[in-house]
Amino acid sequence: MNFRKKIIEHLFKLSEKFYTRNFKKHKIAWNIDRSTLLTFPSCTFGYHLGVFLKENNFELIPKVERHDAYHVLTGFGTKVEDEIALQYVCFGNGKRSLYLLGVMIIGTLLLPDYLRYYLRSYTIGARANSFHHWDFKHVLHLPIEELRTVAFPQQYLRKLENKIN
Repeated sequence: MNFRKKIIEHLFKLSEKFYTRNFKKHKIAWNIDRSTLLTFPSCTFGYHLGVFLKENNFELIPKVERHDAYHVLTGFGTKVEDEIALQYVCFGNGKRSLYLLGVMIIGTLLLPDYLRYYLRSYTIGARANSFHHWDFKHVLHLPIEELRTVAFPQQYLRKLENKIN
């Protein structure tokens, strides 16, 4: 991993607890762990979230579980450039926060080689139906393909699938 990516990764780790403690006080943690998610039927969003967590050796971070849900819904990975691109998707979809803007600005300044990827990601979010506000805890039992179809109109879903595969 190059030096600029390491800087961003370090900033993510430093900011995670601060962000959760100071900006997510009003949020209620889901109190669901990876092993519980993996007991959901295999077609469900919850199961796929559990698989994502297991494959990346993650557990849900209390009060910011939605972030991992965005990964599962969109199919974006967890490499530094993918994390930044995911913020562009969310921004394109209408999500606004100082943290999101900070990630986009710092990420773009430190990794300008990915600007085209980031702009394509923004377009994916902008063309999608609004999902940034979904209460993902309440859709864990729903089929993942149905959620993706609701979020992404068919013509753009194909583009998203091509981008992430």
